[in-house]
Amino acid sequence: MEAVILAGGLGTRLQSVVSEVPKSMAPVNGKPFLEYQLDYLSNFGIKKFIFSVGYKAEIIQKHFGDQWHSIPVDYAFEKEPLGTGGGIKNAMKLAESEQVLVLNGDTLFRINLNDFLDFHLQKESAFSLALRKVNDVSRYGTVCTDENGMITGFKEKNTSSGEGFINGGIYLIEKNIFFSLPLPARFSIEKDFFEKYYQALAIFAMPFEAYFLDIGIPEDYQRAQNEFTQFTDKQ
Repeated sequence: MEAVILAGGLGTRLQSVVSEVPKSMAPVNGKPFLEYQLDYLSNFGIKKFIFSVGYKAEIIQKHFGDQWHSIPVDYAFEKEPLGTGGGIKNAMKLAESEQVLVLNGDTLFRINLNDFLDFHLQKESAFSLALRKVNDVSRYGTVCTDENGMITGFKEKNTSSGEGFINGGIYLIEKNIFFSLPLPARFSIEKDFFEKYYQALAIFAMPFEAYFLDIGIPEDYQRAQNEFTQFTDKQ
């Protein structure tokens, strides 16, 4: 597979602690967050990384160049913010594989990608989401599924609380199906795609209990400084 990584975020909520680099490049124990992401992905035979970049893209491009751990790196540039969906659409033009892995550049969710791909293929899914069970869904919103893993609905954040499954920010997308849909240049993959098409398409979700951390707020960014010491290169 090839992996599209959404790495162009400004990181508005992190501006008080990280303001000079894109959110995905926020330093964690002396190295950019994205390095932890790529080190994790390097274990699963990814054949190319495609960065969706915008805000201060030159910082990412200068740091990673054209390869990482001998895996080619390519860049899809946004001249203006395209939203998560538009960024994926723009980046997937550079992908050649039928199934494309998509990840948020500001979230580390260390699932077994081989299991996720097997699930995607067995379900003959058009699009698959990796879910994470959390104790309080109020910050994220909830993804609802039936007994077979097919998505049956979404609940907005702050409308419910307590234990549940959230969108973990890792997707498998069938490229041909994605490009066959009438999608605009700018849209949200969560709101304008998954929530719009889940009833019309085969969209499945697989739950995982793997390590998960979204550095989108200062408190969790600080958690990363403490917790990422357990992750080493190629681990």
